[in-house]
Amino acid sequence: MDIIRIQGGRRLAGEIPIHGAKNSALPLLAATLLVPGVCYIHNCPHLSDVDASMKILRHLGCGVTQQEDTVTVDATVLSGCAIPDALMREMRSSIVFLGAIVARCGEAVLTYPGGCELGPRPIDLHLSALRRLGVTVEEQHGTIRCRVEKRLRGTEITLPIPSVGATENILLAACTAEGTTVLHHAAREPEIRDLCHFLNACGASIRSDGSGTLFIRGVSRLQGAAHRVMPDRIETATYLAAAAVTGSTLTLTGCSPDTTMTVFPALEQAGCVLNTPAPDCLCVQAPARLGKLGTVRTMPYPGFPTDAAAPLLAAACVGEGTSVFVENIFENRYKYVDELARMGACIQVDGRVAVVEGVPRLQGASVACTDLRGGAAMVIAALAAQGRTEITALQHLDRGYQDLVGCLSAVGAEICRMDEQEN
Repeated sequence: MDIIRIQGGRRLAGEIPIHGAKNSALPLLAATLLVPGVCYIHNCPHLSDVDASMKILRHLGCGVTQQEDTVTVDATVLSGCAIPDALMREMRSSIVFLGAIVARCGEAVLTYPGGCELGPRPIDLHLSALRRLGVTVEEQHGTIRCRVEKRLRGTEITLPIPSVGATENILLAACTAEGTTVLHHAAREPEIRDLCHFLNACGASIRSDGSGTLFIRGVSRLQGAAHRVMPDRIETATYLAAAAVTGSTLTLTGCSPDTTMTVFPALEQAGCVLNTPAPDCLCVQAPARLGKLGTVRTMPYPGFPTDAAAPLLAAACVGEGTSVFVENIFENRYKYVDELARMGACIQVDGRVAVVEGVPRLQGASVACTDLRGGAAMVIAALAAQGRTEITALQHLDRGYQDLVGCLSAVGAEICRMDEQEN
């Protein structure tokens, strides 16, 4: 098994390129199933979750190739409508394939998804919405069987919460349904907009009123298209946290500052200076020691993103004063806090609230990634810690960060990845 070894206390300087967004690439790859032709997904990141998505596409009969950052999917002919349990368990967002398979094949068989254990994710929202579109759903012993007679039917759907996954599944199912679907209280994340842009490029008819309602007029057929995955706003936030925790100045290129602005207020309150010299460029200059980040409340977009909370919480561990994090999306987001405590962090957790008392310094230790963003928190804390930190369970990091070690090393971090047996 691999480990990441970090010798902390180094200032960072230079440029880091931002890769395509994991949270956009996965639904985009699922959407290619709707097209009886060839699609080209550019700027697709090299991640284990992307690999899992490509395995699912191949299992269903698609031709899939990857050359550099472009994934080509030929879904002209599908050979099945079922995803084996082993593939479903590889990633938490595998449920997004459900809407596309049902829309294309008229039936689907899959099991509950795997991935990070962040507490219950309400897939009942996905299933109830599909039922509204005319899908018969049977659940038995962890297997979900879906079937539709003839063609899906457009309808009016109101989500009780703006679920990103449910919104994606409804979009995928409704864009080739008969009639128009009106989706109220839809998720408004930039990744949803990215998916809509791709589907419209394929011939779908989707428009938004800008305030959470989507109008999806069903079309009879989609055609192949090319699309560039949007920059990863969570990767961007993670590198902002890396600069903040080390008192560094960094430039992030190929990013989308507009989609990352929701994390700016907390960083600016802590003393960071951020500016955008170009539409796809973001510069951050951090103070020698961070101040407090204030109260950070995770919320659906355009609120503070839940995926960015862990890296910023790790940075707050060496900030001056008290920072408070309130998690409003997932119930079990703080599993990584015990690992930060091994490094000397002072954090009190009460349910969805974490109170961080900044300490002058952290100490290097042996820690493990508990989940994807918790793993990023370990890296951020290790960059600031005195001494050496060794991080294990890297399969979590590999799900969402492309070449994290290489990017940090290029800007001055003393970081390497090695086989644990070489230690």
